[in-house]
Amino acid sequence: MAADSLFRPKVDRRTFSLGALMAFTAACNTAPSQGRAQQVNDPFWTLWRDRFVAPEGRVVDTGNGRISHSEGQSYGMILALRAGDREAFERIAKWTQDTLGREDMALHAWRYDPRQPVPVSDPNNATDGDLVIAWALALAGQRWKRSEWSDRAREIRKAIRAECVISRYERNLLLPGLVGFAETAQVTLNPSYFVWPALDQFSKVDGASTWGAVIRDCEEITKLSRFGPHHLPSDWVSVTGRDDVAPAVGKPPRFGYDAIRVPLYAAVGGRAALVQPVGDWWRACLGQHRPIPAWIDVVTGEEANYALSSGGAAVAARLIGTTAPAVLDTDYFSASLQMLARL
Repeated sequence: MAADSLFRPKVDRRTFSLGALMAFTAACNTAPSQGRAQQVNDPFWTLWRDRFVAPEGRVVDTGNGRISHSEGQSYGMILALRAGDREAFERIAKWTQDTLGREDMALHAWRYDPRQPVPVSDPNNATDGDLVIAWALALAGQRWKRSEWSDRAREIRKAIRAECVISRYERNLLLPGLVGFAETAQVTLNPSYFVWPALDQFSKVDGASTWGAVIRDCEEITKLSRFGPHHLPSDWVSVTGRDDVAPAVGKPPRFGYDAIRVPLYAAVGGRAALVQPVGDWWRACLGQHRPIPAWIDVVTGEEANYALSSGGAAVAARLIGTTAPAVLDTDYFSASLQMLARL
C-alpha cells in the first residue's frame, strides 16, 4: 500500500513452528475434500465469516469505513482454509484475484474503498497480504486438489521475491510494498509484515536457496528492532545500515496496532525467542496487577490509557500462556487477531 497511507495513524483495526506448519499441511492433504457441502464445525470461524465476509467474498473492515484490503482478504483465505470451509475460501479467493489482482504482475492492490468512484485507485501492494494469500492458495491447492490455486501461489511467490525484496546494506530486505519504501538514505520496513509461517512454507516448496537469505535477514531485522527500556519493536522501522535500525523517522514510535503482529507471527511461526522481550514486558505488566496497555511509545515510555483489545489479549495468550478471551470481538481487526492467534 502507499507509504503515506500506511503511515497514517491507524484506526483500531489494525500467527506455527515449522513442525506445526508441516502438520497442518499434512492435515490439509489428508482431510476429506470431496464435494463442497463439508461440515464446518468451528463456531468462531462461522461467526467471523458471517460478520465480516460479504456474499461476494469481500472481507469488510467494519472499523475502517467498510473498506477492504489485501491483508483482510488474506486473513479470510487462511482462516477459511483452517476451518475447512471450501465454499467461503473460493468466494474470497475469487473476489481477491478478480478485484485486487494486478494485470502486470501476480501481486494485489492493497485497498478497495466502495465509497470512491474508483474503488481500487492505488495499484501499490501490501506485501503481508500477498504473503498470506500465496500461503493460503498453496495449502488450499494441496488440500482440495486445485492446480490453478497452486499455480497462482507459485506466481505470487515469484513476484514477491522479484519485486518486493531488495539488496541493500548487505541484506535482503523484504519491503512492505512495491513503491514508497526504498529511498537513497534509508529503507523503511514493517517487522509485522514478516509472516513466518508463510515464509517457511515458501522455503519448503521453492527451496532455501530462494528464501533462506530473506528469512535470515528478516530474523536479524526483528532482533535489531528492540527499542526503549523494554526492548520492544515499533510499528515501523528505518534501516540505514547493516545493523542500523531505528524507529521510523516522523512516524509514531509505538509498539502498537501494527507491531502487535510481530509476537503473533513469531508465536505462530515457532520463533518465540525473537520476541522474548515482548513476553517479558507483558508478564511484568500482569505481575504489577495492571492491564497490558494497547500501545506504548518505545522512545518516551508513554502508554495508552486503555488495555489491549480482545485480539491483543489473544496474541498475549498465545505467546505467554495466559487465558485467551472466550468471546469473539465485534471489531474487525481485534476479531481477526483472535482468529489468527488460533492457527
